[in-house]
Amino acid sequence: MISFVLLSMPIFGLVALGWAAVKAELTPPAALDALGAFSFRFALPALVMRLIASEPLGRSFNPTFFAGYFASGCLMFALTFGVSHLLQRQRSSVAGAHATSATVSNLGFLGPPIVLAFFGQRGAGPLAMAIVAEVMILMSVGAAIMAGSERGRVGAGPLILKSTIYNPVIVAIVAGAAIAAAGVALPVPVDRFLALLGASAAPTALFAVGGALAVQRIKRSTGFAAAGVTMVKLVIYPLTVWCVLAHVLRIEPFWSGTGVLIASLPSAGSNYVLAQRYAADADQVSAAIVLSTIVSVVTVPWVGWLVAPS
Repeated sequence: MISFVLLSMPIFGLVALGWAAVKAELTPPAALDALGAFSFRFALPALVMRLIASEPLGRSFNPTFFAGYFASGCLMFALTFGVSHLLQRQRSSVAGAHATSATVSNLGFLGPPIVLAFFGQRGAGPLAMAIVAEVMILMSVGAAIMAGSERGRVGAGPLILKSTIYNPVIVAIVAGAAIAAAGVALPVPVDRFLALLGASAAPTALFAVGGALAVQRIKRSTGFAAAGVTMVKLVIYPLTVWCVLAHVLRIEPFWSGTGVLIASLPSAGSNYVLAQRYAADADQVSAAIVLSTIVSVVTVPWVGWLVAPS
């Protein structure tokens, strides 16, 4: 257990450094946008594309894993939406925001450093499939629900299409998969360029996550909803993935382990952007993102200890 905590310490240490730098006013909050943009638009795509392109396609992608992980996400989305809308009497847009926050993980900023640290380079394949399942599909469904219940606002269709086509991580996944399928090795200068650029992904992304935590607050009125979403995101969702992959589908331990670890990541910051755009109680979503990120400092190393190879 101690070894897995030590493995996680540099990752969350960078998050803490970002938090401390903003709190101590050594880094202005405005700089976080630039760091996040660089990581998301350039560094992360380079990292993901290089990792996927360097592995045989059959080793990186598993249809059974994708089906099981996606089914688990759909189940959690429907459960969270039903509880929020039917039992708690929330508007459809708010329930959609809660469901999205409970199922769409911070795969862009926290996914690569954590999954690669515990499972190595091969972990890029499951991570890419989780991005497709959560970002391309579940987030799109959540955006459609939020937009559909808010009359007079811009529809979700153009937003979903644009965000998918122009999402640099999605483009990198497709490009890397195409190169791997063709069996073509990247030229040495290109490989070195992508390696150099991709190496900056984790430090910049994690620093930006920590800085964002320093400027966000959890209001007392949003605490209950945030705790509920955090419970689903960090506990119920990973347990569901484990049950489906390991016991229903009986998939190889590598795939079930990576799936559980990916599902245990905290809620993505992009969920707040959607909730704010469609007036779907963005304060509750923001609180859930902050709380799940803080709690994940404890839960992610524990999950990694349970599922990662020794």
